[in-house]
Amino acid sequence: MNLKLETERLILRPLELSDVDDMFAMDSNPNVHIYLGNNPLKTKEESLGYLKNIQNQYKENGIGRFAMIKKESNEFIGWCGLKFITEEENNHSHFYEIGYRLKEEFWGKGYAYEAAKAWYEYAFNKLKVDTLYASAHIDNKGSRRILEKIGLQFKNEYIWDNRIPCVWYASK
Repeated sequence: MNLKLETERLILRPLELSDVDDMFAMDSNPNVHIYLGNNPLKTKEESLGYLKNIQNQYKENGIGRFAMIKKESNEFIGWCGLKFITEEENNHSHFYEIGYRLKEEFWGKGYAYEAAKAWYEYAFNKLKVDTLYASAHIDNKGSRRILEKIGLQFKNEYIWDNRIPCVWYASK
C-alpha cells in the first residue's frame, strides 16, 4: 500500500508492524476504551494481530486505517481512515466507514477532525463512494461532534454487538 495523505499538521500513512509499540500504548489505555466496550488490550501480541488484520484489509479492499503521524515531531499519535465493512452493522453491509482513534495525550487538539476531514474528501473525490458511514458510542460527544463537523448526519441509534449503545451517521 503506497497511498499517503497529508494535512497541515499530519502525515497519514499505512500502518506498519513496527507501529506495534505505539498501538499497544494507545489501546492498552483504559481511557481510550471507555466508549469501545471497556476492553483495553493486555498484550503487544494483540496489537500485532490488529496490525496484521489492517494490513490484510489493505490487500483485500485497497483501503484501511492509517497511522496519524505528527509532522512536527514524526510522532505516532493514533490512526484514522476508511474501512470497507463486509459484515452487517445497523442493517447495512458492504459499506465504507470512517473511523479514528488517538492516544489520550492528543485528544482535544483537532487532530482527529483534521485527519477525518482528509479521509472524507478522499472518499468522495478519489474513491467516488456514494455514501460514507460512521458510528460512535451514544455518549461520546467528542466523536459525534467530529462526525457532524466533517459533514455526516445523524441517522439513528442502535445497539452494536448486542451491548454498546451507538449512533449511526451517514453522508446523506
